Amino acid sequence: MRLTQVPGVSVGLVRHGRLIWAKGFGVTNNDTKQPVTNQTIFEADSLSKPLFAFAVLRLVDQGKIDLDTPIVAYEGPDANLSDDPRFKQVTARMILSHSSGIVRDVSDPEHKVALAFNPGEKFQYSPTGYELLSHLIEKMIGMKIEDLIQQTVLTPLAMNSSSYVWQPAYDKLRIYQHDWAGRAVPERRKWTRGAACCSLQTNAEDYAKFVVAMLNGSLLKRTTWNEMLKPQIAVSAKFPQLYWGLGWGLEKTANGVAFWQWGDGGVTRNYISANVARKSAVIWFTNSENGLSFLREVLEDGDADGQQGALYLGYERYDSAPWMLRSQMMKEGAAVVLDAYRKKKLSGGNGISEGAMNQLGYDMLSLKRTDDAIAVLSENTEDYPQSWNAWDSLAEAYMDNGEKQRAIEDYRKSLDLNPANENGKAMLKKLEATEH
Repeated sequence: MRLTQVPGVSVGLVRHGRLIWAKGFGVTNNDTKQPVTNQTIFEADSLSKPLFAFAVLRLVDQGKIDLDTPIVAYEGPDANLSDDPRFKQVTARMILSHSSGIVRDVSDPEHKVALAFNPGEKFQYSPTGYELLSHLIEKMIGMKIEDLIQQTVLTPLAMNSSSYVWQPAYDKLRIYQHDWAGRAVPERRKWTRGAACCSLQTNAEDYAKFVVAMLNGSLLKRTTWNEMLKPQIAVSAKFPQLYWGLGWGLEKTANGVAFWQWGDGGVTRNYISANVARKSAVIWFTNSENGLSFLREVLEDGDADGQQGALYLGYERYDSAPWMLRSQMMKEGAAVVLDAYRKKKLSGGNGISEGAMNQLGYDMLSLKRTDDAIAVLSENTEDYPQSWNAWDSLAEAYMDNGEKQRAIEDYRKSLDLNPANENGKAMLKKLEATEH
């Protein structure tokens, strides 16, 4: 945590179908230094989705919804959720397994959804699908989604610290988010309306109750529980062991099936991995953008069987080349570090990718270290001179530094390489207007 500037974590271990250890470490806020305890509340982000899926499956057990009936049957006479005729094929099973193809149509003034591919054809993570299904269920049963999950999951499992909406106790108990540099975000989002995709607030000890219920097959009919943990769709050809079930990612391991899910609120990151046969699990919540930078070590120390999910997500590791460069720049400045970086490349060493170097430049900009940012982004244009984006980013750094002419020159280079760069057009027009 010290190495990666992760201020606070909540971690739990499940063995043989029961929680054997849970503990909080660090602080809830780097400014106030309030300590994390076992009662501290974290943001679950997408770890909210499996609980929603579980609640849906409880409705399946009650005969209130069918997994394979097209959801248009539940829309109601006035609903018009999509203009795509393929939408009539979408089922709850497809939504829960992220194979519906549903995406938000940002151009539609009525906020309808579109389809990226034929329903059921392939995997594509879709929080929008979860939200759409939750709204339909609310209309069907006449109950807010937060109340449904409270009634079907949280209360039966005595998850008394967890909620999909803000609770008064959270004023003192809930963490603050922190960016990659360890800076606290001053405002906390206080959910007044439950979101199936992402509004759960909880901690490792409380979330473990749900994981234990999953491992022990509690609250669901056996056939329904089997469906939840049955591979529904392959995730990636690069990771053939990975599938998605209903609400959970699945991984085929030497010790049987593991289920997993991550949470990413931008500046909070979380993960859970559990092995069904061994009834073991690692539950990991953090209050930091860097929270998954040493996830593999957490899983290994926790004896987790599922590792491919962490590799599939591809979060930057604390020992990666870009991370090490950034750490060195924070201490020594970009000029010194880049000089050593260039010498290493000249002697046959590997450089970092265009995207990684670009992000490093923006990291420096976020700290108002403009000279460092310009040095980094200039290096990127030297390494990738045909990249319009590299020139666009360098132009932005010069603009932030008040060097208008240099910014104009580099925006023009970017547009020469990519005439469709709308941001470049807008920035260039703005800068040229101030020249007169």
